[in-house]
Amino acid sequence: MAHFAYSGRNSVGDLVRGVIEGVDSSAVATQLFSTGITPVEIGAAPAPRAKGKGIFSKFSKRRIDHAEMLLFSRQMYALLKAGVPIMRALTGLQESATSPAFRDVLREVRESLDSGRPLSTSLQRTGAFSAFFVAMVYVGETTGMLEEIFLRLYNHLEFQELMRGQVKSALRYPIFVVIAMSIAIVIINIFVIPAFAKVYAGFNAPLPILTRILIGFSDFMVATWWLQAVALVGAIFLFRAYTATKSGRYKWDRLKLRMPIAGKIVLKATLARFSRSLSLAIRSGVPIVQGLNLVGQTVDNAYVAAQVERMREGVERGESVLRTASHAAIFTPVVLQMVMVGEESGALDDMMQEIADIYQREVEYELKTLGAQIEPILIIALGVLVLILALGVFLPIWDLGQAAMKK
Repeated sequence: MAHFAYSGRNSVGDLVRGVIEGVDSSAVATQLFSTGITPVEIGAAPAPRAKGKGIFSKFSKRRIDHAEMLLFSRQMYALLKAGVPIMRALTGLQESATSPAFRDVLREVRESLDSGRPLSTSLQRTGAFSAFFVAMVYVGETTGMLEEIFLRLYNHLEFQELMRGQVKSALRYPIFVVIAMSIAIVIINIFVIPAFAKVYAGFNAPLPILTRILIGFSDFMVATWWLQAVALVGAIFLFRAYTATKSGRYKWDRLKLRMPIAGKIVLKATLARFSRSLSLAIRSGVPIVQGLNLVGQTVDNAYVAAQVERMREGVERGESVLRTASHAAIFTPVVLQMVMVGEESGALDDMMQEIADIYQREVEYELKTLGAQIEPILIIALGVLVLILALGVFLPIWDLGQAAMKK
């Protein structure tokens, strides 16, 4: 959530100023009224810097496991539905939490609630909950549907984990095969080819050009293996540093979507998360502009998030969701037609849910046929590799055999 600077009058008429967190200025005004302060002026303000934190503060940020978020959402729904007060529910969850980090988070939430802050602000102050999660809780507070929101968040997080797991499984097989082939090439060049090179050197005969290339490459690897290992580690470090930047992350995420075979699976899984998140936001009463702003933070892809941001800007200018979605160029014509029907019928949330289901089914189908799609490519690559090695290693033996037969 954003930070807002405010000035107002308290119950005795004194002027008070401060900085407060909220979804928008209206939410901040409501929060101030609830604490007995009549706001006079509210404006956007930069986030205050936490005291006692240096340049390494980002490394000390607590990581909460996704499974703990799932369990927290489900338990909060069950406890609130049973009529348990929020403070008592949080106390029970804090005592039963198995993770020390999550136990500290719940303790901070309870302390923030004790000081008079609403639940959404208390969750946001811990830094452990996403902006989408916090915004949904805020919607639940303002609409009186908090328990229903926690159930929807549970289903949403479960779907997110399902999509993330399916994408990982889609990429695991080709990555494993490529790594295995790379290791095989290294072993052959360091151990196998040098042994054959010693045999060929004793013949004192000219070697075929392919064999000379293989021996030269093998000699290079043997002589500079340590330098190549350092270069590999350095490349990995530079890659991680580059993708940690905004432009680097954007380009890498765009490249992932354009990879052969696996790229379309990643794109469909990402769009499934986008559609399900937007459906949840609209169904919970979040305005479409704010919903697009929040959903952009849940897609886990900088390129798609940038397209969603352009959609938000277009809708903010008064354009339809259909028009902005067509300009994004990431949706199929069938999906765009469903968006048009949703807008015209006023059931955009239902249509986005249907779109999410379509993409999910397509991802599951692509995963089932992934082996059939990638096996021909791997077989061809492996065949070319074996052919090169076989010709390079056995051509000299063949030539020597032919020469011996002529004698």
